[in-house]
Amino acid sequence: MIGSRPLDAHEAARKIQAGTLSPRAYTESLLENVHTCEEEVRAWEFLNTEAVAATADLVTADLGCLAGIPVGVKDIFDTSDMPTAYGSSIYSGHQPAWDASCVARIRNAGGQVMGKTVTTEFAFFSPGKTRNPHHTAHTPGGSSSGSAAAVAAGMVPLALGTQTAGSMIRPAAFCGIVGYKPTFGFVCRAGLKSFSESLDTVGVFAASVKDAAFLAAVLSGRDGLSPGDAAFTPRIGLCRSYEWDHAEPVMQDAFDKAGTQLAKAGAKVVNFNLSSPFSGLATVQKAIMLFEGAQALAHEHRVHRNHLSDRLRNDLNEGLVISAMSVDQGKMLADKCRRCLADEMDELGLDALLTPSAIGAAPAGLEATGDPVFCRAWTLLGVPCINVPGLHAPSGLPLGVQVVGRFGDDARALMVADWVQSAFGTSSNYRE
Repeated sequence: MIGSRPLDAHEAARKIQAGTLSPRAYTESLLENVHTCEEEVRAWEFLNTEAVAATADLVTADLGCLAGIPVGVKDIFDTSDMPTAYGSSIYSGHQPAWDASCVARIRNAGGQVMGKTVTTEFAFFSPGKTRNPHHTAHTPGGSSSGSAAAVAAGMVPLALGTQTAGSMIRPAAFCGIVGYKPTFGFVCRAGLKSFSESLDTVGVFAASVKDAAFLAAVLSGRDGLSPGDAAFTPRIGLCRSYEWDHAEPVMQDAFDKAGTQLAKAGAKVVNFNLSSPFSGLATVQKAIMLFEGAQALAHEHRVHRNHLSDRLRNDLNEGLVISAMSVDQGKMLADKCRRCLADEMDELGLDALLTPSAIGAAPAGLEATGDPVFCRAWTLLGVPCINVPGLHAPSGLPLGVQVVGRFGDDARALMVADWVQSAFGTSSNYRE
């Protein structure tokens, strides 16, 4: 089912800049995977393949660092030349007059938008049509389902997603690719259909950590994100977190083996236990998300109530009765824990933490997108998180672990994630 993996975007861009790779040849390798996989994977809400193919011969290196590189855009970002429905029938056929900031930055760097990828309803929990490329009877996760599946199937090397609870890390884990949720506020959210002002974070899907850093640098305007090739031995804290009992036995076993594997590869690995204030963060995240979601979707809830899914309508009703005072207290707890996390990591001299990305592999069925419990606390803290592929359940489905860094220390978190991916043996290119 999965298409063959094309040359990584950063390598393709380098060769296009050097004149040793034809943009048309690279684009055609991606379009071949679209033709092969899309009918069954259903990753796209809108495909722009004809325009991308037609302009491939017009690509020149001076257009920017993304010249010749197609990118998928989650259908929660506004696009001036493609419809944007936010995963809801309420906005079917909606055509914005502008590009979201991150879409504009991709275009300014010469990147081509391959199309709009499927999202869940308003990037919440009600699934779209996308299937997991590894096994189409299983969910690809949510809410960035289409973006994760499109990258996993080799239809694009890069794609945009968002995370409010676990919408980057969980689908990346289920689809066996890299998902990078930057530090909160790292990438501008203008032109994104908001659900939670305190939590919504723009992120990146890719096959490799280096590719994720490559696009994130363009989106954020920050140099120095790309992991270098210099020798580096990380100090990693194994963090089972307060959600450990939610993990399925196969995930617990894989996580323990991952720690052993990284230690054998040369990392300094120690156990890292979160202090007691962290125990309630997952519950706090959910309350803040529902409270702010009820505000962000107040119009849709009032005018188009009957067009909302039962799940979303009920959760928005729940959000309306959550008190602002309890939300403010939750945010103060998150601020305290954010500072505490950095201090506790500093005491042990840790570069990053390693923790499960999800409770297990992608569950069977397409009626739900999986449990985000292993992502909620980290999203609330706003810290950088990177799902690293390379582990598998006995069924053959991917299992994910995430590298978690200090707030604002994305470069170091990406460096550790790149090292972990190399240790897992999943960072090499498959073909050009």
